[in-house]
Amino acid sequence: MTTQRLLLTDDQRALVGAVRTLAKDKDFRGNSIKYLDGTYPWDNLNALAKIGVLGMSIPEEYGGSNLPVFDTALVMEEVAKHCYNTAMGLMGMVGVQVRVISTYAPESMKRDILPKVCSGEAHLAVCMTEPHAGTDVPNYKTNTVIKGDRAVVNGVKTLISRANEAEWFVVFTRINGTPGREGIGCVLVNRQTPGFEVTARYHTMGGEYLAEIQFNNCEVPVENVVLREGGFKKLLSAFNTQRCLNPSVSLGMAEAAFEEAINYVRERSIRGNPVANFQGIQWKLAEMYRDIEAGRSLLYRACLTADPFPDPHDAAIAKMFVNEMAIRVSSEALQVHGGYGFCDDYPISRIYRGVRYGTLGGGATEALKDLVGKKLVSDFDPVDGFLSTGTF
Repeated sequence: MTTQRLLLTDDQRALVGAVRTLAKDKDFRGNSIKYLDGTYPWDNLNALAKIGVLGMSIPEEYGGSNLPVFDTALVMEEVAKHCYNTAMGLMGMVGVQVRVISTYAPESMKRDILPKVCSGEAHLAVCMTEPHAGTDVPNYKTNTVIKGDRAVVNGVKTLISRANEAEWFVVFTRINGTPGREGIGCVLVNRQTPGFEVTARYHTMGGEYLAEIQFNNCEVPVENVVLREGGFKKLLSAFNTQRCLNPSVSLGMAEAAFEEAINYVRERSIRGNPVANFQGIQWKLAEMYRDIEAGRSLLYRACLTADPFPDPHDAAIAKMFVNEMAIRVSSEALQVHGGYGFCDDYPISRIYRGVRYGTLGGGATEALKDLVGKKLVSDFDPVDGFLSTGTF
């Protein structure tokens, strides 16, 4: 049996190294405290744009580098290690929003929007959740009616990121009132469209704002309807990208929490003895490191299934584990800081705040457990067992 290892290529290492150098030079982690009040990390994102990071997911003909989901997740992990709010801003530029546009939008819109995303001139947001439904996409009420060469959007979306910063919004919507999942499509709406209104803002424990947006007779050109009735499966396939990038943020933050913990216990002494020498602390560190590495393996495997979007089963499993792992690890890292861990002046406090988002966004953990459980009940092979999954 030959030894198999996942090794990053020289290009992947160089890319992550460039992001790491930039994040340290700009002190992303040290400066992250100023984003707790909802300030958007424009400076950090503009700096990432200058080294090509905002164009990672965009085809080369529109100014991007067209990197695979795995490479994109590596960069997201590194950015999140230094600043949660910057990672969340970056997700809007490399996640499901840009994947939908580059895969399904008409050529004219691609040429207009995508180069601006690469340069940081145009930021993006996705509008899915509604006041009565989050993961339950087939029951969305937002509706787009096509009238000749125009389309009119009406509805309410909530818990939307970057509502005050994004120029373009990728809106999951019912088309022509068609009921059920078959009626779900997608329309692109510019924030300058008459009838577009941000009607509420909610400050989160991670620091950023989420918002409620109303579409009141928003009239757009019909080419903005990038997916019509029957687009549900295509949208969810694209959304599996988000189910890899979301946990890449969690993984990066778990790594940051571990770094903060191990540095703190090396420097702190109790009764003349370094805290790092206590067995109880060493066991905590060992368990944290073990969980991080287990999560990394699941996430990287899921990312490598992308063609062009990740396998939904693998992405769901990775997201479930990594999101919950990051909460455990950051909680333990805060604990070893003692009372200082409860103070916002210490990065671990901000890491702990941000990491809580993971199990909620991009598909709640409970919804993903339903998805995975149903697949196992129907597909798990009772003869070959785990070998039937084809992962060995």
